[in-house]
Amino acid sequence: MTSANPSPLWQPDTARIARARITEFQSWAAEHHGAPAEGGYPALHRWSVDELETFWRAVTDWFHVRFSTPYARVLGDRTMPGAEWFPGATLNYAEHALRAADTRADEPALLHVDETHEPRPVTWSELRRQVGSLAAELRALGVRPGDRVSGYLPNVPEAVVALLATAAVGGVWTSCAPDFGARSVLDRFQQVEPVVLFTVDGYRYGGKEHDRRDTVAELRRELPTLRAVVHIPLLGTEAPQGALEWSALTSAEVAPTFDQVPFDHPLWVLYSSGTTGLPKAIVQSQGGILVEHLKQLGLHCDLGPEDRFFWYTSTGWMMWNFLVSGLLTGTTIVLYDGSPGHPDIGAQWHVADRTGATLFGTSAAYVMACRKAGIHPGRDYDLSRVQCVGTTGSPLPPDGFRWLHDEVREDLWIASVSGGTDVCSCFAGAVPTLPVHIGELQAPSLGTDLQSWDPSGKPLIDEVGELVVTNPMPSMPIHFWNDPDGTRYHDSYFDTYPGVWRHGDWITLTSRGSVVIHGRSDSTLNRQGVRMGSADIYEAVERLPEIKESLVVGIEQPDGGYWMPLFVQVAPGAALDEALVDRIKRTIREQLSPRHIPDEIIEVPGVPHTLTGKRIEVPVKRLFQGTPLEKAVNPGSIDNLDLLRFYEDLARKRG
Repeated sequence: MTSANPSPLWQPDTARIARARITEFQSWAAEHHGAPAEGGYPALHRWSVDELETFWRAVTDWFHVRFSTPYARVLGDRTMPGAEWFPGATLNYAEHALRAADTRADEPALLHVDETHEPRPVTWSELRRQVGSLAAELRALGVRPGDRVSGYLPNVPEAVVALLATAAVGGVWTSCAPDFGARSVLDRFQQVEPVVLFTVDGYRYGGKEHDRRDTVAELRRELPTLRAVVHIPLLGTEAPQGALEWSALTSAEVAPTFDQVPFDHPLWVLYSSGTTGLPKAIVQSQGGILVEHLKQLGLHCDLGPEDRFFWYTSTGWMMWNFLVSGLLTGTTIVLYDGSPGHPDIGAQWHVADRTGATLFGTSAAYVMACRKAGIHPGRDYDLSRVQCVGTTGSPLPPDGFRWLHDEVREDLWIASVSGGTDVCSCFAGAVPTLPVHIGELQAPSLGTDLQSWDPSGKPLIDEVGELVVTNPMPSMPIHFWNDPDGTRYHDSYFDTYPGVWRHGDWITLTSRGSVVIHGRSDSTLNRQGVRMGSADIYEAVERLPEIKESLVVGIEQPDGGYWMPLFVQVAPGAALDEALVDRIKRTIREQLSPRHIPDEIIEVPGVPHTLTGKRIEVPVKRLFQGTPLEKAVNPGSIDNLDLLRFYEDLARKRG
């Protein structure tokens, strides 16, 4: 599957390695904390997991984390779940996010871009002023440390201000994008009982205005804990009765004051996709996110004050929270509020061009869509400042690596990363000093003892196994909301290998230290004992120009049989005729495995996804096993319920 010594697609030159922040960090940590001075990244990574406490102490020293009360030790308890980080310490995430305002007051902290693609800056001093004003108003409204504050907001500066003001007062932030319907939002917000709701009257997407006032009215009715609703008139409408105006809360000249909270004080609540029940309400801490994101953004992504960081995301996805944390490294962050493909498929490249992005992050699906559309971003846009293109959401297929290399720039650092909402970070991905190999993530992240295990818990090299993490990470959840005895948290990650985080992905760790992601292990295809991730099937099948998207499931049948259908959405103008069926089967046979040729290839009008864009394999599998739709999936978690009903009808007809 991976050759022993393949040629890299990209190799950083000696000058780039020398100026990388991770290189500076290694030299400094060698001098001050006993890190290995030689051996490059592999030696640094080994030290970071073998000497976990020393490594994280070094991170906090290197980034000048301000502990208003000192910590007793780095790890009070390293047992998972329940590891105790920096006991005794107090700090504030928002204080660190606004530090650059002291030295770069008139430079942009935020660049806001809508579908006109015209960047509008918000300076560091203006961002700090608005956060100070809003934090004072939240305190006046009675918001106290631990109170939940919610946002039904698109990716606009107001959302960043509201998050930072909430963190400044010790509140707990949580957000959903305004394309979520009322039921989806309530499934999330009702769990955490917010006291304040920030909301827009609507949003613009795909060249159209979308009025959300009726949805907001329903949210207000169904969230009885709300003490205040704050209206942001993106479409210019008047505030509904009883709502406060955003402008009135953010107009004062007030320097922010930051509540100093314990390291493990909750910062925000993120949500799992919730495809088979209520979304898990995942709580992460102020200190844990602060130090994990400093490491990830400042070392792995190599971001600093001279950079501009653009990741296409919405406020309903963890990548938005990750993007906001770019402020921690003094980086200007780019907030794009609009369709990824408006007015055409090249929209995201145009935003990267217009904003001078140095790190541009997107989804693997967008890269592959650009490839299929035959666009030429390197030719048609000025991407000279883009040093790195990052991808996540699903594994980037080999053809995606080649396309970025060929069509953006040969000297391009391609960072395919993999992590999860569960840790709001990456287990593996970007390393600026390592080569990039086609179809591979560069390496496990620092401080992350990432391994591939077989069912008995034996580590594997160059073989497919379960993605596990054998030591604690600071950004692992401190708990789930409404999970008082920790049962749901334990069962989500620790029921397979006691004391070891099992994430639910199939991975290969290569003998060269790189990582290959094969897809979710709970939707694994197991034919005659040979396991394969669904992502491998998609990568091969969707290389065919006639296939727009596909979905594969493996269904264990009552008689002991195994039925593996492949659902395909054909591209416009194509037809699923006998010739195309033969080509699909031949592609899988020759490129993957003759055992994983589908039993049936079925044309479908589309592939259903979660609201964050992931294909939903397990609910489709459950439909074909006879589970009613309302029990197979949480309807509020799906982007197109009518499409899923098509699969339900198909399953019913098959009997």
